[in-house]
Amino acid sequence: MQLTLPSTAAPQVVRHGRVAARRARVGWLLAGLVTLALGCDTEPAAEIGEQLCGPSEAKVARVVDGDTIELETGERVRYLMIDTPESTTETECWGAEAKAANVALVEGKTVTLTYDVECEDAYGRLLAYVELSGQEINRVMIERGHACVLHISPNGDAIADEYEALEYQAQMQLPPAGLWATCDPIPCG
Repeated sequence: MQLTLPSTAAPQVVRHGRVAARRARVGWLLAGLVTLALGCDTEPAAEIGEQLCGPSEAKVARVVDGDTIELETGERVRYLMIDTPESTTETECWGAEAKAANVALVEGKTVTLTYDVECEDAYGRLLAYVELSGQEINRVMIERGHACVLHISPNGDAIADEYEALEYQAQMQLPPAGLWATCDPIPCG
């Protein structure tokens, strides 16, 4: 069976066909330009992230406390996903121990910084996961009982459960690790 369209419909079909063809050509042209622009990028993605957030590798000049370091560049880095007891303005239970652990782990060493969704806090500090020799220091601080989990969305949304599990293990091991064995009440969070 053959469908016959009224004579007034035929030009409309042709016109829509031409418009669709023109849109398709423009779409392919735009896609080509985007591909060309991306292909001509001379900077690796890590360098782009570095420009937006901060250095991806840096030497730690000093440890401020259990969850903050200062780089040789003068920038401060607040560890993502953890909170340690205070040791700078007021000494809380386990604050000095948390700072000492962080000093032993990273002070004077070159670390790798990985950023999440937001890379700076309201105080101008970089927000990062700090890695040294293949170990993420943020996790190490929790595993050893020097830190509590501090999840501030949107950073860490994809790994919050993993961090909570690490904290739970530190609390439940016998004897409990670090501040979980010593402090009552727990001074973070």
